[in-house]
This record gives sequence, structure tokens and C-alpha cells, in this order.
Amino acid sequence: MEKLNITVWNESDEPFEPYPQGINHTIAEFLRSSGEFAQVRTALQSQPEHGLTDEVLDNTHVLVYWAHKYHHEMDETIVRRVQQRVLNGMGLILLHSAHAAKIFSCLVGTETARLRWRDCGELERVWTIEPHHPIAKGVPEYINIPESEMYGENFQIPAPDELIFLSWYEGGEVFRSGCTFRRGGGKIFFFSPGHETHPIYYMPEIQKIIVNSIKWAAPQYVPNIVTGHTPDFVTKT
Repeated sequence: MEKLNITVWNESDEPFEPYPQGINHTIAEFLRSSGEFAQVRTALQSQPEHGLTDEVLDNTHVLVYWAHKYHHEMDETIVRRVQQRVLNGMGLILLHSAHAAKIFSCLVGTETARLRWRDCGELERVWTIEPHHPIAKGVPEYINIPESEMYGENFQIPAPDELIFLSWYEGGEVFRSGCTFRRGGGKIFFFSPGHETHPIYYMPEIQKIIVNSIKWAAPQYVPNIVTGHTPDFVTKT
């Protein structure tokens, strides 16, 4: 199989204390270092067409999408463009607060994807509940994230196709933290750990999950589906 071209998208290159170059650059760097991919580029919401031009998407096998609070500023035209690419087979990895992104709602079919949340830097234990899934390959039974933002149920999304990871927090809450969906010819993975003020993306286990998820979401053969008006069919005798 050919190596994949990856685009890591972020709404901003704003530096946070654990990520002085921006989260998208941190993610892109460990993806490059993995040696698994042909090309890893970054894109920003502030760029023309939000950095997701037809040319960029034409050369993207899997889009990694991190977002936080500027979801409402996404142009609907670009959202629909990305949606169509996913339906046509492009993979999509949604990280952390991307559960509230327009593209998540558009593809998964939920208006708000509301949840419980609390950011006090508490322990998050990410349980691997589907250890035989390709996304969980080489991932331990559980991962302890020493400081994390709490995301808790009820998470208002449709039932995922597969639930790979389930998180528990020291406050007692649980959360469906690793979910897959299939829409059209595309594969989607939502993974919640990755708050901007905690150094979660430096953890080797978290990096492995993201690398695995990209490989899992790689485009597959999508047949040409014929729709629309069908002419009358006459059986010859």
C-alpha cells in the first residue's frame, strides 16, 4: 500500500505552554518522526479557504482535525467540501474539542454533541476496550494521563459504529473517548484526550493511537454508486 499524505489542521497556531509552536506542528512532528507517512503538512483556519483548498484536499488521504472554540467561524462551503471528500473516501481524525466542530455535526448527524466537562488537571485513565481493533494495536490495557480535562457523559452523539476507548476520571465520570464512524466511503475516528494546556500529545501511547487511527482511516476502494432516475427496463423475449 502506498504511503499516505496527511494534513494536520488547526483553527489557530496560537502557542500554549506545552506547545510553543502550536498543537498542529507538535502533531505533525511526531507523525513525520514515525516514518509511516509520505507527506505531513499543516493547515490553519486563518489561511485562505481555511487552508483546505481543493488542491490540498486532492493531495490528502487523511485529515487530522484539532479545534477548540472558533467552530462558528468555519465557512459552510468549506465544511461541505470536506464532507464530500470524506463521503468519497478521505479519512478524518477528529481530536479533542472537534466534537463541537461543524464538520463533526455535518457528518455524524448531531446538532451540538454536548457533554459534561471540567478542566482542573485531574487524572484520566483511558481504557482499551477493543484490544483487537487496528487502532488499539500495541496500545496497553489502559493509559494514565496524569493531567487532563474531564469530558463526561452524557455525550450527545449517535451510537458509534465501534467504541475503542473508554475514559474514567478521578472525579468518577466516564466518557466514550475513542469512537469510530463510517460515512459513505470514509472512516472517521473521534479521540478526546488532547487539551491544549496539558502535554498529552507528547505521550508515546497517545501518539501511537493517532498514528494507528490514521492508518486505519486510509482511503479504501469506493465504487461508483449509480443514483438518480433509472430508465424503463424491457425484457426481451
